[in-house]
Amino acid sequence: MDSVFSNLALGFSAAGTPTNLALCFIGALVGTLIGVLPGLGPIATIAILLPITFSLDPLGALIMLAGIYYGAQYGGSTTAILVNMPGETSSVVTTLDGHQMARQGRAGPALAIAALGSFFAGTVATFLVALFGPILASFAQNFGPPEYFALMLTGLIGAIVLASGSVLKAVAMVIVGLLLGCVGSDIETGEPRMTFGIPQIAEGINFTTLAVGLFGVAEILRNLEKTQDRTILGAKITGLMPTWADIRQSVMPVLRGTGLGSILGILPGNGAVLAPYASYTLEKKISRTPQRFGKGAIEGVAGPESANNAGAQTSFIPLLTLGIPPNAVMAMMVGAMTIQGIVPGPTVMNENPTLFWGMIASMWIGNLMLVIINLPLVGVWVRLLKVPYRILFPAILMFCCIGVYSINSSGIEVMLVALFGAIGYFLLKHGFEPAPLLLAFVLGPLMEENLRRSFLIARGDPMIFVNRPLSAFLLLVAVGLLILVLLPAIRKRREEVFHEEE
Repeated sequence: MDSVFSNLALGFSAAGTPTNLALCFIGALVGTLIGVLPGLGPIATIAILLPITFSLDPLGALIMLAGIYYGAQYGGSTTAILVNMPGETSSVVTTLDGHQMARQGRAGPALAIAALGSFFAGTVATFLVALFGPILASFAQNFGPPEYFALMLTGLIGAIVLASGSVLKAVAMVIVGLLLGCVGSDIETGEPRMTFGIPQIAEGINFTTLAVGLFGVAEILRNLEKTQDRTILGAKITGLMPTWADIRQSVMPVLRGTGLGSILGILPGNGAVLAPYASYTLEKKISRTPQRFGKGAIEGVAGPESANNAGAQTSFIPLLTLGIPPNAVMAMMVGAMTIQGIVPGPTVMNENPTLFWGMIASMWIGNLMLVIINLPLVGVWVRLLKVPYRILFPAILMFCCIGVYSINSSGIEVMLVALFGAIGYFLLKHGFEPAPLLLAFVLGPLMEENLRRSFLIARGDPMIFVNRPLSAFLLLVAVGLLILVLLPAIRKRREEVFHEEE
């Protein structure tokens, strides 16, 4: 425990420099803004801002991008409560009781409980990352190529299981992502693969180009066809602080939501997104007065908001310790680390402890900043909702093109963004979730490398994956997950859950 606190002291000294504090504040502010304005979300925003990180030092870049991620969780609750329009997927549940509280003149307590519950959950989750991160990292030092391959395969299967919509479509997205990851030069021979004679992709498809197209441009195209009625709450928000009765009703839901979100955030796929839904269901089931839910029950705000923030924080655990991104946002973080020349995985903690612990310390600093940003500036965020989309989206699109062009000063990159944007729009329109594709694209080359190394070690014998206990266990978990999701009863229940989500 002493080592954890000494390491956190190192982290706070690294994250507490004026530059990093400024980047943390910018990330939290942009994240809140993105959460407030429905349409883009943290995935698309991080994709758009990746080119900016080229000029930043690695720690500062990751602090800013992380701030955008968990800042969006806070911002999404503001519009969910005041406008009945969730800025983020994870804030959908908050609309059920949060907006009802606002209509009853209790928007202040709803916003305060959402912010304070999120801060508490973020603090606990940050401590959990600090506590279990080193343990997992030291355990992962024993991993060989077979174990890494099995772990990544299990992660992709988990992403398929937790992806919304059809299992078959999720499998298709993973296969497409793996194929896109193969484009470029062969890792052993250097021979070009699947480049179709195009010299600009001889070194592979640029991660930023794919991410901006699939998420940024595709989201803009999808939102342009929506006509959203944004009814702004007219009454002035008064009585911001909750009463003692509100606090008593919220304490246990916050604790349960924090625990649930911390566990689900580690899972691959949509674990962090599912956390608020699971929390709301739990609170409603154990409540003595379940009929209050949907009519302004403060527990329906406290639990889910704590769960979504805890899930957002603990999703950094597999990224920082194993180098495995559990969701699309963490895949973006892997891309940012790779751009900075950092190989994600268990070696980061030993080779670059300042980066590892500075990143963890910045999470707590960012959460504190978010409480300060969100509560006093509620009026500003509400006014921003009046910005017309016809002004907002062209500006974002222009920023996307400038950022991507600046990577290699190549017009081909901009054309590829347009192509991937059109493909992403097609996928969204036909019920394909692009997140598994991005995860597979990031993990594909790593899986191929570890698969080849495994076969070299075993002289071509595939039994190496079965003969080693840990890789055999991970493969059994992957097979078990696949069988589980294919069972008719489980598949039907899964479809019902994701239908409720939408």
